[in-house]
This record gives sequence, C-alpha cells and structure tokens, in this order.
Amino acid sequence: MPHPPYQLPPPWRGRSDYRCRDLPTPVRKELGTILVTGASGYIGGRLVPELICRGYDVRVMVRGDAEEYESIWPDAEVVAGDALDPESLDRVLEGVGAAYYLIHSMVLGPQEFDDADMHAARNFRTAAERAGVQQMVYLGGLGSAQEGLSPHLDSRHRVATELQSGSIPATVLRASVIIGSGSASFEIIKNLIDRMPVIPLPSWASHQSQPIGIRDVVKYLVGAMEAPEAAGRNFDIGGPEVLTYVQMMQSLAEILGRRTRFIPTVVGSTRLYGYAMSLLTPVPAPITMCLVGGLKNDTVCANDDIREVVPFEPLPFREAIVRALNREEQDHIATRWSDAYPAAHELSIKLHQLRRPPRYTAHYTLMTNCAPDKLFEAFTRIGGSEGWFDTNWMWRTRGAVDRLLFGVGTARGRRSKRDLRVHDVIDFWRVESILPEERLLLRAEMRMPGRAWLEFTIRPLGAANELAITAHYATRSVWGDVYWRFFQPFHWYIFERLLKQIEERACGEAGFE
Repeated sequence: MPHPPYQLPPPWRGRSDYRCRDLPTPVRKELGTILVTGASGYIGGRLVPELICRGYDVRVMVRGDAEEYESIWPDAEVVAGDALDPESLDRVLEGVGAAYYLIHSMVLGPQEFDDADMHAARNFRTAAERAGVQQMVYLGGLGSAQEGLSPHLDSRHRVATELQSGSIPATVLRASVIIGSGSASFEIIKNLIDRMPVIPLPSWASHQSQPIGIRDVVKYLVGAMEAPEAAGRNFDIGGPEVLTYVQMMQSLAEILGRRTRFIPTVVGSTRLYGYAMSLLTPVPAPITMCLVGGLKNDTVCANDDIREVVPFEPLPFREAIVRALNREEQDHIATRWSDAYPAAHELSIKLHQLRRPPRYTAHYTLMTNCAPDKLFEAFTRIGGSEGWFDTNWMWRTRGAVDRLLFGVGTARGRRSKRDLRVHDVIDFWRVESILPEERLLLRAEMRMPGRAWLEFTIRPLGAANELAITAHYATRSVWGDVYWRFFQPFHWYIFERLLKQIEERACGEAGFE
C-alpha cells in the first residue's frame, strides 16, 4: 500500500543515525523472520524500524485490520492475530525464528490486567513451541518480589515466569521508569511540573528508581536477541543513575525553569494519587493508577550483567529528558502511549461495519473557493494544542466530564501537530480513515450510551468545493436517544462555526501558529 502523500515518510526511511547504529552485537540474519507483538504500542512501535534498519525480515502482529497498518510499516509484513485467540497465533508464528513479546494489558486497569496477561502469555508460549520458534525476548518491570510488589509489577514478573517455563529460551529484560518523548511516565511528570507550582509528596515518593531512556531500552531489546549468551537469561536494565521520584521531578523542573515546591504529606493512597494525576495529565486513570501503584517499590537494577552482554553506555537521566523535550519541540514523536489506549480500540466497530445505518445523522456544509489541499490541511490540524478553532470551552467541558467518569477526555491531545495517520488520537477521537484531500473520519472514544463518528469531507462542485461536517450516532437505547437529543441543539452552533474557522485557516486569513 503506498504511503499517503500528506504523511511524513516513515522516520527510518533513508536514515543513517538510527538508535542501534553503534550496537556492538552482530546481526543474526540466520534467525529468519523476527516477530514483534505489541507493535502498535509505545515500545514495539520504536523497535520495529530499528530491526528493519538492521536488515531483518520483520513480521508485525496487530489485532485489528492488518491493511490499516501497512502504511505505518511498509517494509514489514503485517499480520492479524491476538494472543487471547490461540488459533490466530499459529498463523502468526509460522516460520518465525525469534519473537518479541511486548504485550501487556495495563490499559484494562488494575482489576483486569493480571488474568488477561497470564492467559495471553500462556497461549503465546504454547503456540511458539508448536511453531518451533528458537528464541523469545520479553520486556518486564524491575522490583523485588520479597518487598511485596504492586499488582502491575507482580503481573509483569508472573508473565516472565510463564514465558520461561517452556522449552524456548526466553530472555527477560526488566526496566524501571522509561523516559522518552511520548512515554506515559514522561508525560505524567512533565505535566505535573508544568501545571502545579506546589506538589504534595507522599512518603513513597522517596523510593528509588533507575530510569532509562527509550533509545537505550530499544538497543537492549535488539542486543538481547543478537547476543547468543543472552538466551534464556534475566537482565536488569537501567540508566547510570539511581534517583528517587522526587529527584526526577526536581531535575525536570530545573530543566524547564520551573520554581516548583515539593511539600511532604501524610496522604499516601496510590489510588487517590493515580486518579488525581489522571485529571492533571493527559494519561487516563487506568494507566496512572497502575504506574503509581508501582512507585511503592524500589525499582533498581540488582545487577549489571547486561553491560557485558550488550556493551554500550546508557544515557544519563538529564540527557534522556532533554532528548525527549527536543523531540516534542521538533514535533517528531514516533510513537506515544495513547497508541495503545483504550484497550482493544483497534477492534472497535468501524462506521462501514455497522449492520444498519446510524440512527442519527447531522450534516453541515459550506461552499468555498479554497483549494482542497488547503482545506484538508486545515481540518487535519484540529485538536491538541491547536484546539478546535472555536468554542474550545465546549469541547473541553465535555472532555472534563469524561475524565471524571474515568474516560479518555480531551487532554490526550495528539501525537503530532502536523502529521496524522490511521489510529492516531485526536483528543477524545481516534482516526478511523483518511483519504488525502477528500475525507477524515474520526471515531469517538469518550463515554456515551452509543457509538459516534465525526466526518470531514471535501467535494468539488463546479468551480467551488463543498466542505462538510457530518456527525453519525448509532444507538439502540433510550438513554442513547436522550443523549443525542440533549446535545443536538449545540451541533448547529459548534459545527457551523467550525466550518467557517476551517475555511479561514485554509484561505490564509487566520493561519496556524
């Protein structure tokens, strides 16, 4: 499938400075096909291009429609499969020499991910044994079982044990806080520093951690597969410094030039802090609660054996932070935590898959002389820091209500200000379909008693163009009917103004900052 012309080319195309360029381990082409599971997530999305750059034949497993991802990884083989569906794994693992297991169910929330994680790991190990896979690599979490691990960290440890219980050598890498542009941990602490001049600190904020940069995590993942002596072993991976969570926030505050005050508090509930963080940062509650729950444990490397097997010098914490900030400033974030949230979003029913047409539809149009490419560029810039051009307070109010109900809200923003691809997040929407200079279809991910889509289209009519916004809403419940009728009076006001704002930006009257 050709790469859409409005998208930037894949970040690894023609690049000579990829992260693993200086990796000392030898490329092992004899392994044949390399499978990456969880490739639609934050870590997997960074790993795939590195493996391609090193010359491997890469197969990517996704749960949704494989064709939707082919433009993201044009140099990889994309196949559909689900670790919770054993039959699909046989097709995915056929002919695979080495497999990366980067699946986790943290986005389901603290109550559900453990069972799902264990079931998926058991299915995958069994299927890999049937397929004759030679090696597996898994990325887990640091922490000592003797200290009483959080549910999230305990699940990571149990998955590692499950993967290593079979006949295939499974290499386990265990990491602490991962720092990088688009990582959940980085966005949490950055937004807290940005938005809170005073931060209350519970006692567990003094626990120690060994943060590591995302580029070093990827290098260890590649090196662990390439180094034969790594097969079947456990390794702790981390940066060169051991820091408390307070020290990490203080360092970031200094880099950002913030005068943040940190005040000790007796309140120590991780669930309360996790929920509060979800309201103050783009990261939703199911993820913040899992991550904050792990802060009650010291997550420090117990050994540095990995330095001998995959020898390179990891980045210091401050340098990893600066690199992450630079990526954000350059608007060049390759993957983001929101790529994998909410859970199973890629399996959601698409507009064209509905058995019957949406129950409600609202259609608004504007005739304009602006060129289609300019109109398309304008409405693909909505959301995130640009906002919705007009009536932003309405969108933000709806997002705030959604966050209070443990929904995604509008604070998720978007991965890039100018680059947009299928499955990208735009506030509480997700891109379902894009046709250059013709159409943008967004699927709602906020909490509501039904399913909703927002469609932007451009249609030539004589010497002019028809710019249209169509809201689709499918529901079968009384509450769904009430929901639509309550918001219907606002649609005309919001969408008519949005159409005019798109035209102004497209014709250059307002422009973009």
